[in-house]
Amino acid sequence: MEGICVMATTWDMYDSFKEGEVHEEFSFEQLHQQKDLSQIMIDKTVLRTLSALSSIGLESRSSASAESESVVTIQAPDEFEHDPEELLKNEKLKQDLFIMERVIMENIFQPKLAAYRQLPILPDPDGTTNAEEEVVESLMLLDIMSPKLHPLWSFTCNLTKGRNVSCMVWNKHNVDLLAVGYGQFGYKEQRGGLICCWSLKNPMWPERIYYCDSGVTALEFSADSPNLLAAGHYDGTVAIYNIRNPENGLVLDSSNDVNKHIGPVWQLKWTEQDRNSKENEKEGTLISIAADGRIAKWTLAKGLESSDLMRIKRTGMQTSKKVTSDKEKKSEASISRQAPGMCFSFHPREASIYLAGTEEGYIHKCSCSYNEQFLETYGIHKGPVYKVAWSPFSMDIFLSCSADWSIHVWNQEVLRPVLRFSSTVTKAVHDIMWSPNIATVFGAVNEDRVEVWDLAVSTLDPVIICPANEGLSFTTILFAKNTDCILVGDSNGEIIIYQIHNMIHEEDSLLVLDGIIAATLTSQIVSDSYKDSSEDQTATATTNICETVLP
Repeated sequence: MEGICVMATTWDMYDSFKEGEVHEEFSFEQLHQQKDLSQIMIDKTVLRTLSALSSIGLESRSSASAESESVVTIQAPDEFEHDPEELLKNEKLKQDLFIMERVIMENIFQPKLAAYRQLPILPDPDGTTNAEEEVVESLMLLDIMSPKLHPLWSFTCNLTKGRNVSCMVWNKHNVDLLAVGYGQFGYKEQRGGLICCWSLKNPMWPERIYYCDSGVTALEFSADSPNLLAAGHYDGTVAIYNIRNPENGLVLDSSNDVNKHIGPVWQLKWTEQDRNSKENEKEGTLISIAADGRIAKWTLAKGLESSDLMRIKRTGMQTSKKVTSDKEKKSEASISRQAPGMCFSFHPREASIYLAGTEEGYIHKCSCSYNEQFLETYGIHKGPVYKVAWSPFSMDIFLSCSADWSIHVWNQEVLRPVLRFSSTVTKAVHDIMWSPNIATVFGAVNEDRVEVWDLAVSTLDPVIICPANEGLSFTTILFAKNTDCILVGDSNGEIIIYQIHNMIHEEDSLLVLDGIIAATLTSQIVSDSYKDSSEDQTATATTNICETVLP
C-alpha cells in the first residue's frame, strides 16, 4: 500500500470551498412579500459563509463535506429598520452619546475652558481654526491694559431665551455644576418658571431641565446632600429637587403645608444650627425669607413642614399728617403690621446670627434664639434692600445694596454705614457679592452694567465697569470658585462668563480691608467730634449774643 502526501494551500481550500456555493439573491422587497411564510429555505453553504466571516480559527473541512449540501431553516425578520425613538431609549446608547457630546464640547471650547481654569491653551493639531490664536492675542493685549472683563462664553439655549435669570448657585461638592433659576420679578410679568443645571463640561446644553408652574426666585444646594436643590417660587412655594433624577426631580413641596408662604420667596439657605450630636442625624435645616414678612424654618422629616423663625415687624413708621377715619386706620394697621422680607445672610462663623433686609430699607440683625425681637437695626437705605452679604474674610463687615441706587459697607458694631457708594446711572442695584479670593473686592450689578470694586484701589469709583447690551439688563452676579471669573445673568436668559484681568492686589488683602475700615471709622469719629464742638461753640456764641442784645 502506497502512501500519498498532498499539500493544500489556503487559497486551494478557499477555491474548493467557493466552488460548492450556490448563490441565491434575496432582496428586501421579496422578504417583505414573504412575511406570511414561516420559514425560508436557504443553502447551507451560504449560512456557512456568513458564519466564517464572523468567527476566527475555523477548522478545515474535507472537500467532500464542503460540497455536500443540506437544507436549514431560518425565520424571516419582520422588519429591517429600527425605530429611531426606540434606539434613543437604549440606556447604553444614551451613555455613549453623553460621553461623546462632552468630548466634542471640550474640544470646541478648549481655549475658553483653559482660560477659565487658568490652564495652558493647547494648539489645534488640524490647524483649521484660529480660535486659539485669537484667544492668546486677546489675552496678551489685556495683559498690558487696565483691569478688564473678558467674555469667555455664555450659558444659553433656546429654552432660556426671553426668560429672566433670577438666581444662580454653585453646587457645594461639584464646582463645575451651576444651578440657574429663571423667573420674572414683576407681578404682571409672571409666567411658568424654569430650573437648569449647567455643567462646565457642556456649555451648550443644560444637564438637567425642570419646568415649574411659577417663576423661580431663589435656589440653594444642600451641603450635606449635594444632590438636593431647594427652590423658592414667586407664588410662595418652596420645593426640593433631586438632581440625580433627570426627568422628574421634584421630591417635596410646600403646597400642602398650612404655614406655607403667601408671598414670593426671595432667598433660601441651608443651615446647621439644629444639628443633633448623633452622627446619623446630621440633616441640615432650610431657611426661607418671603414677601409675607416671615422667615421660616423648614424640616424634611415628614415632608416639608415649616415653623416661624422670625416675623419681621415694621420699624419706624412715621405718622401721616393726613386725617383718616377709624375704619381706614384699622384696615391700614392690619395690612402693614409686617414688613416684607427681601434677603438675609447668615454669619460665616456664628450660625445662629443672621441679617435680614426688608422692603422698608432697614437691615435687622437677628438671632435664631429669638423670634420676636431684633438684636440691632441698621437703617439708612431709602428703598428696598435687595441683597445683604457678610464678608467671608472679616467677621464684622457686611455689604448691602438697595433700590435707592446705593451700596453700603457696614461694621456690625456701628449702626451707620462705614462706606457709601452711589451709582451714577440712577439705577437700582439688584445684586452684590464679595470675592471669595480677595477681601477688598466685590461685584455689583444694576440694570445697565456690572461693576467690580476694589477698596484697596479706590473707594470712590469701581475699577471695572462693563455695560450691558442694548435692550437688556443685568439681574444677578456670582463669583466663580477657584478662579478669577464672574458670572452675570441678564433679562434674556443668558449667563455670561467673564474673566477678570489685571486685578493686582496685596497678598494680605484682609489686613488692607481692616485698615481701610479702621481709618474710615476714625475719620468719622473726628468729624463727629468737630461737628459737635462747632455746634457747642455756635450755641455758646448765640447765647452770648442774646445776653448782650437782651440784657
